[in-house]
Amino acid sequence: MSRYVVTGAAGFIGSHLTEALLARGDEVRAVDAFTDYYDPALKEENARAFDVERLDLAAEELALDRVDGVFHLAAQPGVRPSFDNFDVYLRRNVLATQRVLEASARAGARVVLASSSSVYGDAEEYPTPEDAAPRPLSPYGITKLAAEHLTRATPVEAVVVRYFTVYGPRQRPDMAFARLIDALLSDREFELYGDASRSFTFVADVVAATVAAMERAPGGAVYNVGGGEEASMRDTIALLGEIAGRELRVRAEARARGDARRTSADVSRIRGELGWSPATSLAEGLRAQWSWALDRVAAR
Repeated sequence: MSRYVVTGAAGFIGSHLTEALLARGDEVRAVDAFTDYYDPALKEENARAFDVERLDLAAEELALDRVDGVFHLAAQPGVRPSFDNFDVYLRRNVLATQRVLEASARAGARVVLASSSSVYGDAEEYPTPEDAAPRPLSPYGITKLAAEHLTRATPVEAVVVRYFTVYGPRQRPDMAFARLIDALLSDREFELYGDASRSFTFVADVVAATVAAMERAPGGAVYNVGGGEEASMRDTIALLGEIAGRELRVRAEARARGDARRTSADVSRIRGELGWSPATSLAEGLRAQWSWALDRVAAR
């Protein structure tokens, strides 16, 4: 049994990670600020299977007594809103991360930092390897890259995992698949901002990679965590329509500011060093998210 802290534990990925650690017998201290980026009631729902300590990491002390490791997933998400709220992103993604890293260094706790494919922007090559030059297109991506740099400026053993478009049950309501499914369930038109191509990654695969990074990665390592299939949004809309047995009405809009045209993860490093590969096909993952959404509607 290991003792871990998970920050952002009531969020989409954090709640899945916390449950997975608890299920295998680890002791977990779950921490979350329950910010209002989206309805905090959804976070309460995510975390109903475990206790969560409410803590503002940018202002309150994170005590790390006898902790083996910290999974730092807490962050202010969202590319588009970051242009209008940069001070919030600085506080929650940079300042909070600095405080978590410093607390971890004092306690001698290992850290896995959740970063994002947004640090690449419109990358110089595809699939994109970890040593590609980072070119973030948004304040969000800039703050995530700054958080990565802080791991190297702090005397802490840290590993960075760069997530590529995570989806699955409990996905944040502002994310594309959640909005797609909501539009299908309510028979509403879906606004498609460009036809970006993405390395979509199922949440259970992300959890497995994140745990492997904590347990087996060398300090200072950086890994892409991306799905094995790349797909365009239009192809994904067609696939989800087949799964749901419904046709979605789509209204095409211009590509949103800050959105990369394409993401494609080169995962050869994490496969070779940690033995991790994405195990869930896009079709399988979409079926799981659609079934979860149907069950949630039926339970209301």
